Amino acid sequence: MDGGGRVSGPLSPAGFPGATGPAARFAGQGVAGQGLAGQGLAGQGLAGSVLSRLPRFLRRSDSLRRGRPGPSMAERLPRGVGALGLSTAFGALALAGFVASGRYDAFVAENGRPFDILARIAGFGVERVTISGISRMYEREVLAAAGIDWRASVPFLDVAEVRARLLRVPLIASVSVRKIYPREIVINQVEREPAALWQMNGEISVIAADGTIIDTMRDDRYATLPLVVGDDANTKLGEYLALVAAAGPLADRIRAGTYVSGRRWTLKLDGVDIRLPEVEPGAALARLVELERANRLLEKDIIAVDLRMPDRVVVRLTEEAAAARAEASKKTKKGTAT
Repeated sequence: MDGGGRVSGPLSPAGFPGATGPAARFAGQGVAGQGLAGQGLAGQGLAGSVLSRLPRFLRRSDSLRRGRPGPSMAERLPRGVGALGLSTAFGALALAGFVASGRYDAFVAENGRPFDILARIAGFGVERVTISGISRMYEREVLAAAGIDWRASVPFLDVAEVRARLLRVPLIASVSVRKIYPREIVINQVEREPAALWQMNGEISVIAADGTIIDTMRDDRYATLPLVVGDDANTKLGEYLALVAAAGPLADRIRAGTYVSGRRWTLKLDGVDIRLPEVEPGAALARLVELERANRLLEKDIIAVDLRMPDRVVVRLTEEAAAARAEASKKTKKGTAT
């Protein structure tokens, strides 16, 4: 430092030729500044490369970087979407009101389901139903149980549901249902064989050989079947049929069998009650056959024959026959007294 307060030194510092003192410092700063600027440019390049590797949804749009707003939701939706949505909402409300009011059910009951209506218009309505295996049922009964009528259509007929509905009919043991396009349904069914009628509490049911109820007595189609009456008579049907078979020439005259107190049978023959024993009823019935052959017992004025005692036969006369017998007995006594 000289006497004037100045610092003296070389003008050309090491590493910066031709520059000394403050100039060298400023020159160094300039170089450093350029280096920082270069670092800034390199940073921008690194940031750009990192952003290019980010997923698209994480990048900021140019409009946001520039501070410009993106398009609104209304601008991005196609034209007419709002009107369509409004119309759909009003249509849904109208349909809900139509269904809630009960008018839809009435419409379906009268014309069928909408899909079935369209299928019928297209030529796929049910115009023919072929039913095989009918023995005791009528065609109309099968169709009613299946739920098939003119309102149905082949494409939208649920064959599994139709089969389930038919199997709920006690008289039907098995059934198959199939479609034949364009307009036919085929039903193949196997019916249970009715064996007898069972009367209980004033109601008559049709039963199978094992006693299972398979139908109700609705008309005269079952009139020729054997009739059993009383508690558990349906489960004892085999015993009754065996007695009918053992009756021989009297079998055609047996009209019904009543199972009494869960122990024994009483047979009804042309208005005459045949009271059989609990033990060996077949043997007692064989005695009756012999009495009828030898004495024409059943042609007399009687209303009941009691075979429950093995050593005797007890008969009950009709009221007229009993009165006539009593009168004849009185006359005999008077004649004897005279």
